[in-house]
Amino acid sequence: MADLTPPALNDASPFADMRGHHVAVRTPDFEIAKRWYVASLDFRVVAEWDYADQRLGYLASPVDDRFCIETIVGGEPVPQDVRPYSHLGGTLDFAGYHHFCLSVVDGAETLEELRARGVTIVAEPFVVEAIGRKLAFSPILSAISSNWLRCSPPASRTPSKQTAKRG
Repeated sequence: MADLTPPALNDASPFADMRGHHVAVRTPDFEIAKRWYVASLDFRVVAEWDYADQRLGYLASPVDDRFCIETIVGGEPVPQDVRPYSHLGGTLDFAGYHHFCLSVVDGAETLEELRARGVTIVAEPFVVEAIGRKLAFSPILSAISSNWLRCSPPASRTPSKQTAKRG
């Protein structure tokens, strides 16, 4: 959250060593989920393993090893059909995990590339002034979950990804 000015760190907390590590997404098909993250977002497969009657895996973004998406398949009970979302507003009718957000440098370039890869954008970018971010939502391929992906560039104009990488 480098875009906001957070309160001072609390190094005295007994939880000062906590960091985000992963978010888990329950999905009916491991290979389809893995292919979607790799083909649509260029995620990398960090690890795959079996645990009891489940298949699990960690997937990381192209350049960030600090946070992963964990896919979980199998087990009892098996995942139920996805929720019937037809628009972003309808997604707020259900309690529980809603989305994960990926910070990006250039929202327009990112959305253009996602569309080129066949990813549906259901909520065009809109600015949330309170957090200084522009948000756009996409459902994670409905075959793998009923969760959502949010791309979030800064609300102010930023250099292109290539310029940002050089600078």
